Amino acid sequence: MPRLPKLIICAAIAGGATLKSQNEHVPYRPEEFADEVERCSAEGVSIVHVHAKDLGSGYGTIDLEANRAVYNAIRSRCPDMIVNISSASFFDDKETRILPVTELKPEMCSFNTNSMNFALVSYRTGEVKLEAVYRNPFLDQVFYAKKIRAAGTKPEFEIFDPGGLNNIIGILDKQEGLFDHPMHFQFVYGVAGGMTWDQKLHIALVDMLPRGSTWSVCGVGPNQVPAVFQAVITGGHARIGLEDNIWNPDKTLSQGSWEQVRWVKDLARVANREIASCAEARAILGLPGRP
Repeated sequence: MPRLPKLIICAAIAGGATLKSQNEHVPYRPEEFADEVERCSAEGVSIVHVHAKDLGSGYGTIDLEANRAVYNAIRSRCPDMIVNISSASFFDDKETRILPVTELKPEMCSFNTNSMNFALVSYRTGEVKLEAVYRNPFLDQVFYAKKIRAAGTKPEFEIFDPGGLNNIIGILDKQEGLFDHPMHFQFVYGVAGGMTWDQKLHIALVDMLPRGSTWSVCGVGPNQVPAVFQAVITGGHARIGLEDNIWNPDKTLSQGSWEQVRWVKDLARVANREIASCAEARAILGLPGRP
């Protein structure tokens, strides 16, 4: 049986809609982000996914200066950490959405692959509590792709449903020079409006990836554990963190994203997978690194 690659663990430490009222350990201020990243680094995290926060509302913001403050705080405290900045926004124009990437030039950023309904719902009652249309039309994606490539940033393609994957590999990747290879994909399970965890679907999606691609999973709420379990035992990589789940698998409230890393490492030990350092994660993903 071939040996699986070392496991990259990404921590999504805040999230656009995860609030302190839900879990007091969600970071808002730059120094809180730096503290949390330092704790995650000590546990073996090699990538942090970042949504800067509006300090008034606690929701995510694409504001350049808010992102700059968080990015600089993380880089100052943990200079070896790979920072993945979110490019998500429901209400800002495309020029504003991509500004933190073009100005800060992080090593990685999210790349959203399709327009979709995006909601907070009760899966028990079917009640839709909050919703918006998440706009990512093709021409906007082309715009983002060119800006991201010019910044020297590696896009992480967020796959919320099978159509998003086809948008990239079946359509946009046919445009010469739009994306560099190998590509990195993240399968997102559990967002209302997107796909939920299904093992057969996941296997089919992985089988569709271009040769040499890397992939990871992100599971929201109860989708987190089965998605991460599958990734760990089959050679993928894993994202955890308070953006996706404020609870531990034992139903206790997480004391931070760093605490969730521990159960992922337990799975990795059983699967005989070592945890990738930041340098090893760069090599796996084909990142040139930062000076």
